[in-house]
Amino acid sequence: MTSLAARRRSFLHAKIGGLPRPFWVLFSGTFVNRLGTMVEPFIGVYLTQARGMSLAAAGVVLAVFGMGSLVSQLVAGWLADRIGRRATLAGAMVATAAGMLALGYSTSLPAIVAVMALLGLVLDAYRPASQALVADLIPAHDRPRAFGLLFWAINLGFAVAMVAGGWLAQDGFLWLFWIDALTSLIFGLLVWRAVPETRPAAGQRPGGFRDVLGDRLMLAFVVISLLYTFVYLQAFTTLPLAITGQGLPTSAYGLALAVNGVLIVVVQPLVSDRLARYDPGRTLAAGMAVVGVGFGLMALATTTTVYAATVAVWTLGEVMTAGMAGAVVAALAPAHLRGRYNGVYGFAWSVGGLLAPLIGTRLLAAGQVTLWTVVGAAGVLGALGQLAISPAIRHRSAARPSAAGSEG
Repeated sequence: MTSLAARRRSFLHAKIGGLPRPFWVLFSGTFVNRLGTMVEPFIGVYLTQARGMSLAAAGVVLAVFGMGSLVSQLVAGWLADRIGRRATLAGAMVATAAGMLALGYSTSLPAIVAVMALLGLVLDAYRPASQALVADLIPAHDRPRAFGLLFWAINLGFAVAMVAGGWLAQDGFLWLFWIDALTSLIFGLLVWRAVPETRPAAGQRPGGFRDVLGDRLMLAFVVISLLYTFVYLQAFTTLPLAITGQGLPTSAYGLALAVNGVLIVVVQPLVSDRLARYDPGRTLAAGMAVVGVGFGLMALATTTTVYAATVAVWTLGEVMTAGMAGAVVAALAPAHLRGRYNGVYGFAWSVGGLLAPLIGTRLLAAGQVTLWTVVGAAGVLGALGQLAISPAIRHRSAARPSAAGSEG
């Protein structure tokens, strides 16, 4: 029994041990926040059904939201370096809560457009600050594990939110806005009260976005990340269109994508500490390659079962990438510019979110095989690019002190 207990303690320590208390506050707040993420997945349904908008009007509103999201990462990254990680994250959560309630009670089109513009700016503005906080708090060798744990919390919380949100929406959408607002406030309050400010002292080193844009290694990583984002986000843009376009029911898409959620929740905690032992750049490249192959295999899919199998393949690649990108950005960024570096990285995801449906739907119009062959090739190309820059990332990481919060 003693040996079994010792093994259990060793297992738990490998998975979750050795991380500071502020990280677990951030982890808990992130999980609670994602549990309440019920409005965004159903916003199109809300605008058309609850507010009676036409598809064209709803499209304009969503475009306004998208434009706000496009710049939010850059603004939030600047704020995280300028006023601090803690203030930026907490402030974004308070603003999100206010925006959610305002949207829930807005009835006119001008009011809805204005609130959606605000939400586009603040909804994900916490991300650069959160990423910078982890980099400040956690030593380099433990960052992949820490970022991986946050990835798991986000996915688990969102999976629950999707199910609960769909159920609650049947009794009216206002519940969703209140829950989203309350969980955002809880996240902001937790960070404000229990997470210390980790930003380096003001004036320690000058710098701005010009430094990020002058970092050719970072720009190469951003382009590769944009390519990967374009591939990955096909799962939420063209994949449902491709599945239903083959005569399969919408439930087939739901079942196939459920495989993604289940595998992440079950598999990722079991392997995150092992993956963290390897070089983040190379592990990220391997994961990107598996994701590319998984999407490429969809060219052969014609049944729900085969689609589910291909989703399982690229999900395993997604698990491999979990936490690695955050570790790479942390390795590339000087401590006093971590907010801006993460903001530029987040900007790549925002741009990818715009390009994925625009390009993906045009490829789908040319045929299923064309779509998934091009998408799969893009994934593999991104993996090769990531593999090519991995030695330079490793060299820069080695040239900096590994202690948390160190300036490089």
